[in-house]
Amino acid sequence: MNKIKALFVKYKELITYVVFGVLTTVVNFVCFWALNKIFGEHIYLLNNAVAWVVSVVFAYVTNKLWVFDSKSWRPKLVAREVAEFFAARLFSFGVEEGGLWLLVDKLGMGAISFAVFGFDITGQLIAKVILAVIVVILNYFFSKFVIFAKKKKSAHEGTEQKKDS
Repeated sequence: MNKIKALFVKYKELITYVVFGVLTTVVNFVCFWALNKIFGEHIYLLNNAVAWVVSVVFAYVTNKLWVFDSKSWRPKLVAREVAEFFAARLFSFGVEEGGLWLLVDKLGMGAISFAVFGFDITGQLIAKVILAVIVVILNYFFSKFVIFAKKKKSAHEGTEQKKDS
């Protein structure tokens, strides 16, 4: 049991990122699916944009509090984090939107449709799953090394600086 606890402590950040990443993906997929059902799949790129906004807000809060332990709510720090978080997510959103357009519209995945256990699996959903893997990797990189990078105090200047690691 102690070995399991030691492994969890050692890899806590990665484990919690994966857990909250899965939850963020679930939020995104459920919103996307619901919006497609409500408003129709013909506006899937708009539906994806709305699902993205909802999931990014969820991801920011969970990443800040539980993944990267950024507990400060100082307005200046939060403003910087939010701006960087949304900018990074906007970049990965562009990758996802462009990838959806490429896979669904240009490469013909939009024509794929079949049912599994009563659930409709569409080419749009398959493309979204493929792109989710790419987006998760991009988002982790930006969150770990840019947005929530740990700070250290400079002994000479008494100022905070980002770690080089």
